[in-house]
Amino acid sequence: MTLGRRQFLHLAATAAAVPTISSIGRAEVYPARPVHIIVPYPAGGAPDIIGRLAAQWLSERLNQQFIVDNRPGAASNLGTEVAARAPADGYTLLVAVSTNAVNASIYSHLKFNFIRDFAPVAGIGGTPFVMAFAPSFPAKTFPEFISYAKAHPGKVNMASQGIGTTPHVCGELLKMMTGIDIVHVPYRGNLMPDLLAGQVQFYFSPLVQAIEYVKDGRLRALAVTTATRAALLPDVPTVGEFVPGYVASGWYGIVAPAGTPGTVIDKLSKQILAGVADPKLRARLLTLGVVPVPRPPAEFGKFIADETAKWEKVIKFASINVD
Repeated sequence: MTLGRRQFLHLAATAAAVPTISSIGRAEVYPARPVHIIVPYPAGGAPDIIGRLAAQWLSERLNQQFIVDNRPGAASNLGTEVAARAPADGYTLLVAVSTNAVNASIYSHLKFNFIRDFAPVAGIGGTPFVMAFAPSFPAKTFPEFISYAKAHPGKVNMASQGIGTTPHVCGELLKMMTGIDIVHVPYRGNLMPDLLAGQVQFYFSPLVQAIEYVKDGRLRALAVTTATRAALLPDVPTVGEFVPGYVASGWYGIVAPAGTPGTVIDKLSKQILAGVADPKLRARLLTLGVVPVPRPPAEFGKFIADETAKWEKVIKFASINVD
C-alpha cells in the first residue's frame, strides 16, 4: 500500500507536467472524437447524475460529445476495471466515488489497483451522512447514544445497504474510535421501512435520503459525519464534536487511466473545476445532497490516497473481506 500510495501521489503531482512530443499532437486537438465517461453504477443514482452533469458541461465547453456509459456490477468494480484497462488517451474517464477507496482493501483479488491504475483529474464534492435513529430509540443526543451503546454491548443494531458500503464502514470507524459494540445488519433491499418501524435502531444515511424523515419527525438525527455541520441541519452536531478526528463522507470526482497525457488532464480539470464553481451547477449538486468541493489533480490525488489509507485501517480493524 505504501508504494502504491506514493505512486498515486506522484501521478497526481505530475498530472499537469509537459508531455512528450508524441503526446503533444494528440493533446492539442483533444477532444477530437466522443469521450466516454464510465459510471460504475446503474442509471438514476447520484454517481450517474453527477456523471451526466459533468458530461453535459464538458460537451458544451469542449465542443465534443461526452457520453455516459453505465457499467454497473460487483460493487462498482466491474466498471472500474473497464476504465482501468482503457487506453490512456483521454477518451475514457471514470466517475470515481468513495467506494473505490473502500474496495481497494475489501477485495483482495481485484484485477486492477485503483491507486496505481488511475490518475486524478478533479474532485467534485462530498456527501454528508447523518446518523438517523428510529424515534423509539431511547437516546436523544449523541453522547447519550454512546453511553447507551456502552451499557448495552451487542444490543444496538446498525443498518446498511451491505457489507463494505460507505454507511457500513462509517459505523466501523465509529466502533474503532469509541470502543462501542454495535451489530451491523446488512440489507439487500430498502432498509427504510425497518428503520422507521424500529426493527433496526439507526443508519448512517446519506443526508438527502434522510432529510425529509428528519424534518417531519419520523427519524431523529443525532449527528452528521462531516468535519462541519450540514447547512440543511444546522442544529445537528458533527460526530467530531464528541469524537475528535472522526470524519467520514461519500465523495465524487473524475479520474482517468494512468498515463493519460498531462495536457489532457489539465484541460479536463480546468473545465470541471469551473463547472463546480458555476452557481447553477453548484445548486444542482446541492439538491442531490452533494456539497461542492472542487479539488485539482494534485489535491484530489492526495485526498484519494489518504481516504484509501484511512479505510484500510478500518477494514483491518473490522476484519471485513468479501472475496
